Amino acid sequence: MQKIIRGFHNLPEQPTGCVATIGNFDGVHLGHQAVLSQLALKGDLLGLPAIVITFEPQPNEFFAPDKAPARLSRFREKVEAFRSYSIHQLCVLRFNEKLAQMSADAFIEQLLVRGLNVSYLVVGDDFKFGKNRQGDFALLQQAGQKYGFQVVNMHTFAIEHDRVSSTRIRLALETGDLMLAQMLLGHPYKMSGRVAHGDKRGRTMGFPTANIHLHRCKVPMSGVYAVHLFGVDGEPFKGVANVGVRPTVSGAGKALLEVHLFDFSGDLYGHYVQVYFLHKIRDEQKFDGLTALVKQISLDCESAKSYFEKTEQ
Repeated sequence: MQKIIRGFHNLPEQPTGCVATIGNFDGVHLGHQAVLSQLALKGDLLGLPAIVITFEPQPNEFFAPDKAPARLSRFREKVEAFRSYSIHQLCVLRFNEKLAQMSADAFIEQLLVRGLNVSYLVVGDDFKFGKNRQGDFALLQQAGQKYGFQVVNMHTFAIEHDRVSSTRIRLALETGDLMLAQMLLGHPYKMSGRVAHGDKRGRTMGFPTANIHLHRCKVPMSGVYAVHLFGVDGEPFKGVANVGVRPTVSGAGKALLEVHLFDFSGDLYGHYVQVYFLHKIRDEQKFDGLTALVKQISLDCESAKSYFEKTEQ
């Protein structure tokens, strides 16, 4: 991906044209990947750059932050995923009161026509936009006829007779069905972040951990998992990870990802790493004290090692 356009004020004054899609793309799952591939092929055919239009925060986070679901991917993780496809630019619109009050017609004219000069647009047939969600697929088709751009709907991408969606992946993660989540994503679910200094408590208990701040209001999963860690020489490294608020040691407040690696002795501080969740071992729980916690961590490590042995046979 060559460029990120942030906000209406950074749109090109004389756009040369593009093919585009609009959406949250949370998780960039197989359904999203099909759209991105479709968009890239059309861009190649027309000789135009492919652009993804998305919002920060996501609209549901703006309107109902307390009720908005946990994100599958942070913004940086989405950007990294888009780089895997032939997406030339990402147009990020800040979703604020001004954008929420913009009429559907103004959104079309200011963004799609004057701002980006869209020739081909892919959206879901249930896509709603503009003040009070007054804009829909039919309005976009009418605008396309008026301004000269083609509007097509995203084809439903289904696995096991059900539509692939971010909501379905969240449910799979909540229930610990990592195999289903992997099937819907096309790869194991992962979280990324930079390894930070923690309280070094894990080291004193005999289980040094890499602490990764997740920078999320909510996380889509919690518990203890067998994981692979990428992002350092010699990758992947096997380990066991805890996602949660550490209730036994007074709690972390915000969710934290802690990873204990089995065969690693180097320095991880400052590394930007990716943690792939392969198998859920148990839910997070509070123990009576550190002795009970250490005993359980030992059992968790054995469970994770047993999982890796079985999967490698």
